[in-house]
Amino acid sequence: MVLRRLRVFAPIAALMLSGLGLLWGCGTTGPDFVVKSDPWRSPEERACLASGVIQQTAFVHARSALGGPSVCGAENPFEMSAADNGRVALRPAASLRCPMIPQIDSWVTQVVEPAARYYFRQDLVELSVLASYSCRPMNSVDGAQISEHAYANAIDVGGFKLSNGDKISVLEGWNGSEREQAFLRRIHDGACLYFTTVLGPNYNSLHANHFHLDLAHHGVSGLKGYCR
Repeated sequence: MVLRRLRVFAPIAALMLSGLGLLWGCGTTGPDFVVKSDPWRSPEERACLASGVIQQTAFVHARSALGGPSVCGAENPFEMSAADNGRVALRPAASLRCPMIPQIDSWVTQVVEPAARYYFRQDLVELSVLASYSCRPMNSVDGAQISEHAYANAIDVGGFKLSNGDKISVLEGWNGSEREQAFLRRIHDGACLYFTTVLGPNYNSLHANHFHLDLAHHGVSGLKGYCR
């Protein structure tokens, strides 16, 4: 585990204070998971929305809902189909809460695109999204704590497509060619500047094929970063 200083959008950082809360069972008619009281979630999302950082475009637009009544979901979810003003597609589009969108955009523009040009002399054109919103427990283990995916507060990225058509997958490239390994490790480490949780193949076998990125709160300040 590596502690990193995070470049988190200011209204998000200001509200990253949370208590441990209470645990209770949830999901008698759906997924079986444990939910922790997280009073920071709603104020953080509202602050992001009020800031105006998210402008609806052809590739970022509001969704009416993420499903039926449940502890899962977000107050005002969005669908993000591209980053960097539409230059880098997210396939398929990701369902996310407001605070995740500027962080994904910053990671793509400040880390992934420059790394693609440096290692492959190509522009980045697409991220392969394996998961975003999903009302489920962590790692889909029955009875586990609720996942950040259940709050639209996480994204799993499995691969990257370049302008020449080449694809670099986390599964094959992590131990692939020298350039692939260097590229994937640079963007993995770079993600730790923008997300509070970054998990990849070195974390466990469940993450062998993707990078998990989320904005969960860790520690007293909420800004402690887990980079594995």
